[in-house]
Amino acid sequence: MKSLRSPVLVKGTISIIGFLVAALLFHVEAAHRTSDSAPPQHDWTVYGGSDENDHYSSLSQINRQNVKQLQIAWSVDTEEKGGLETSPLVVDGVLYGITPSQKVLAVDAASGKVIWKFDSGINGTQPDRGLAYWADGADKRIIVGIMNLVGALNANTGEPIRTFGQEGHIDLRDGLGRGPGGGQAIALTSPPLIFKDLFIVGGRNPETLPAPPGDIRAFDVRTGKLRWTFHTIPHPGEPGYDTWPPDAWKTSGAANNWAGMTVDVKRGLVFVPTGSTAADFYGADRIGDDLFSDCLIALDAETGKLRWYFQGVRHDIWDRDFDAPPVLFTLRRDGKLIDAVAQTSKQGFVFVFDRVTGDPLYPIDYKEAPASDVPGEVAARTQGLPRKPAPFTRQILTEDLLTNRNPQVHEWALKQFRTFRSAGQFVPFSVGKDTVMFPGFDGGAEWGGPAVDPQTNIIYINANDIASTGTLAETLQAKDANSLYLNQCSACHGEDRTGSPPTMPSLVGLASQTSVAPIMNTIHDGKGRMPAFPSITEEQAYWLARFLMTGVNRKLASDGPELIAMKYHLTGEKRFVDPDGYPAVAPPWGTLNAIDLNLGEYIWKIPLGEYPELAAQGMKNTGTENYGGPIVTAGGLVFIGATSFDKKFRAFDKSTGELLWETTLPFPANSTPITYMVNGRQFIAVAAGGGKDPKSPSGGVYIAFALPVASSSKHYRTELSTRQIIAAAFRFFSL
Repeated sequence: MKSLRSPVLVKGTISIIGFLVAALLFHVEAAHRTSDSAPPQHDWTVYGGSDENDHYSSLSQINRQNVKQLQIAWSVDTEEKGGLETSPLVVDGVLYGITPSQKVLAVDAASGKVIWKFDSGINGTQPDRGLAYWADGADKRIIVGIMNLVGALNANTGEPIRTFGQEGHIDLRDGLGRGPGGGQAIALTSPPLIFKDLFIVGGRNPETLPAPPGDIRAFDVRTGKLRWTFHTIPHPGEPGYDTWPPDAWKTSGAANNWAGMTVDVKRGLVFVPTGSTAADFYGADRIGDDLFSDCLIALDAETGKLRWYFQGVRHDIWDRDFDAPPVLFTLRRDGKLIDAVAQTSKQGFVFVFDRVTGDPLYPIDYKEAPASDVPGEVAARTQGLPRKPAPFTRQILTEDLLTNRNPQVHEWALKQFRTFRSAGQFVPFSVGKDTVMFPGFDGGAEWGGPAVDPQTNIIYINANDIASTGTLAETLQAKDANSLYLNQCSACHGEDRTGSPPTMPSLVGLASQTSVAPIMNTIHDGKGRMPAFPSITEEQAYWLARFLMTGVNRKLASDGPELIAMKYHLTGEKRFVDPDGYPAVAPPWGTLNAIDLNLGEYIWKIPLGEYPELAAQGMKNTGTENYGGPIVTAGGLVFIGATSFDKKFRAFDKSTGELLWETTLPFPANSTPITYMVNGRQFIAVAAGGGKDPKSPSGGVYIAFALPVASSSKHYRTELSTRQIIAAAFRFFSL
C-alpha cells in the first residue's frame, strides 16, 4: 500500500520542526544567560524553616544520589564551652546564630566569614535555641532572647536599636503581676514568634514554687511595648478559672510555653503548646484540671483571644509538657483537604487537630485514670490519648523489656524492677515506692520538634525511649539549708545529691570542684537545664552552697516568706540505668520514626545513635538519647544530628530510612540543622556543641556542608537547563 504522505509535505514538516528547535534553543540560551547573571538563592528565615514549622526545604541539589559527596564548606568556632542547641537563620546570604554564652553573630553563609558579633555583656547560662528576623523595607531586625531580656539588633550591623524598649531591650520579668520584676525567674529559651509587627513569647519558668505565671505575651516589634497578654493561669472571669481553686492565679506558677510556637499567617492563629504547673509532682494546692497547663492553645494572633484549646494532661503531676512547637500541614482524607496541626508529646504520641475548629482528626479515647494515694492529692479522674497514630515509644515497662546487655546486668535490672510499680501512663507517684515513667521524664518527643514533608504528609520524629522512676517523700518543714535543698533542688538532683546523669548532674564532691561563690551565682542565674532562683536570698544561697559543699546543715535566720514548701516532694528524677550508666531497658534507646499522617500508619522506624564504646564491642544500632530535631528535603533526604554520645551527623533516605551518609562532628549536634542556597550552591548547616555527656567536653561550632564546587556547579547547570527548556518552550509556543 502506498504512503499517503507527500515527500514535499514530509520535507516541509521537517523544516518547520528544525526551525522550531532552533528557535527553542535560542530561547533556552537566552534564559541561560539571564539566569547565569543571578544564581538562585534560598534562605531559611524562620525557626523551623517556615511559618508552618515543618522543617522542610524544597531544595534538591543535594540528593540521594550525591549526598555521599558532602564535605565541609566552612566552620566557625565560637571558642566557647557550654554547648549549643541553636538552629540558626539565613537571610539574604547571611547566617545568624548564637554562641554558648549568648553572644549573637552574623556570618557570610557561603564562606563562614564573621561579619559582626554582638556581646550584651550578659553571660547567658540558659539554653537558647534560636532567634527571629523581622523586616520592613530598610528596617531589618534580629529579635533575640538573652536570659530574661529580649533585644532588637540591626541585622546589618549588630548594633542595638535604641528606640526599642529601654536602650534596645525589654525585661520579661516585668509585668507578671508577682511583685518586683527582679524577683521573678524567667528566661527566653526559644525564639520569639513573629506575626506582622508583633513578636510573641512565653518563657522558661521554675518547676518548683515560687514561680511566675506562664503568661503568653505579644509585644510591638518596633517599640517593645506590650500589646496583649493571655493568662495561662486564668484570672477571675476568664475561661478556665473554675478548673483551679479560687485565686490560684495569685500563687500558682508556670503553665508556660518554653518550647516555642507556630503561626498560621493566613488565618492569624498562633498555636501555643504549654507545660506543667509548679510544683510539678504534687498538686494539692491546685486541685482541678488546671487549664491552661499541658495544652495546645489556639489564640488570635492580633488580640490574644482564645479560639480553642486541647488539654493533653489534666492536673499534671508527671511533668508531661507539650515540649515542641506544633507543625501545620494539610491533611488528605477521603478526597478532601483539611488544614491541620500536629503536636508531639512526651508520652510518645502525635495529636492531630483541625487547625480552625480544634476537632481531633483521629479519635481521642478518654479512660479512667488511677487515683492518687498521697494525702491531699486528687488526680484527674480521666485522661485521653489518641487512637492513631500508634505511639512512637514503648508505653509500659515489663520484665521482657529489660536490658540483656550481659547476664549480670540483666539480673541486676530484674532485681531492681521487681521493687518498682510499673503500670503504664498516668499512674500517680506514691510515697516511698518507685513508680516507672516509660518513656522517661524527658520523653518521648523532644524540644527539637518533628519534620513534615508537605508533598507526602509523612512526619519524621526523633524520640528517646528509656525509662525513669520517681517517688515522693514528705518535706521537712524545718527552716534550714537541708529543707531548702529538699524543697527546691531534690526533684532534679535527688535527695542524696547524686543526680541522674547526664542531664541531671551529681552534686556530690563539689568541694573538690568549685567554691561557694560560683555555686551562689548558679543558684541565682541558673545554668543549662537549671532555672534561676532569684527568690532565694543571699543568705539562703550562701548556706545552701555551704551545705552542698560540706554537708553541714545550718538553720536559716531568715526563712524567706516567698519560698513555698509543698508537703511532699519528688526525691529525684531518676533515670533507670545500669551500674555502668547505660539504660537498663532493652534497645532501642532512641529512634527516628516516619509516620504517614494521612493514614496514621508507620512507614518506617529505625534506631538513632550509638555508644561508640558499645559499638566497638559489636553492640551497634542501640539508639541513644537525642536532643534537637530533623529536617526533610525535596532531595529525598532526612538530615539529623541530635545523638548525644556518638557526635554523628546523618542523612537518611526519607522513603526507606536507609542511612546514606554520616560524618563525625567535633561535638554532638544537640540542635536542629538548616539548609539554604547561596549563589546556586546548597548548604546544610548545623550547630555542634555537646554538653549532654558529662564525660566529654563541650563547645560551640557552626559547620556547613556542601557538595564539591564542581559537582554543585554541574548540578546547578543541569537543573537550570531543564527548567529553562520548559520555560523557554512555554514562552516560544505562546508567541
